[in-house]
Amino acid sequence: MKKPFLRLPLVCIIFSLMLSACSSSNAGSSQESEATGSTYDEIKSRGKVIVGTESAFEPFEFIKDGKIVGYGSDILSVMVDDLDVELEQLDLPFQGILPGLDAKKFDFVATSVTITPERAEKYDFTVPIAEGTMAVLKRKGDTSIQKPEDISGKVVGTQLGSGMLQALQTFDKDLKAEGNGVKEIKEYVAFPEAYQELATGRIDAVVNTKANLAGILKKNPDTYEIVDTFGEPMWIAWAVRKGDKELLDYLNKQILELRDSGKLEEMQMKWFGFTMEIPDSGYLPE
Repeated sequence: MKKPFLRLPLVCIIFSLMLSACSSSNAGSSQESEATGSTYDEIKSRGKVIVGTESAFEPFEFIKDGKIVGYGSDILSVMVDDLDVELEQLDLPFQGILPGLDAKKFDFVATSVTITPERAEKYDFTVPIAEGTMAVLKRKGDTSIQKPEDISGKVVGTQLGSGMLQALQTFDKDLKAEGNGVKEIKEYVAFPEAYQELATGRIDAVVNTKANLAGILKKNPDTYEIVDTFGEPMWIAWAVRKGDKELLDYLNKQILELRDSGKLEEMQMKWFGFTMEIPDSGYLPE
């Protein structure tokens, strides 16, 4: 039985998370799992699953008609139905997502997190829900950017504290080693602002995953163009606290069942307009 979403005010959440990331004084009900068993057991016993989400990452998660919708939300709905519990979904900026998981403000991260070596050392990741290889978005008709390397000398936007920022910084170092890097990297709290700045000409390009940019291009074909991908293949997944094996195993099982049944491909076509192969191994950094 699907339960309704509960969204909390963003301003209240973000300051609370940032101040308490290293504290256990207000860790919330998910802390009880340490005393009563695994996080999975705690979810079942309390009759509610608490997740952290950023609803500004279209088409994975975004707000429509006052509700969080998107590819990730469709996956989450299947799991909530299977668990037969209430869903409490905390909507906050991405910068508060992983600190909130550390602070045990919620049970797991049900938003799109790019798997990086640094993050994989600190958190356990599910099997991927999508490919996260980086790509460049430009204004439609801008002939000065024909390939990713053409962002040299340009002002490029991406999200603060994201895997996309790390990938762009690495690419910029490579470009500088060849003679000329980007003019400026502008960091935004959320991608919608970066897209708006690109549309109005305040920046020259945006770096995000190809999957995300395909969703934006699908909605705005007369405004933007995708240039191409760059860098190594990357993956997008959900995150749990390190060692939270029972919950991780459950999430993996659900994602792989969606993949094997073909339902995940249906969701991908719905939100991205194309399908992505989802591996069950080899996606974690060595």
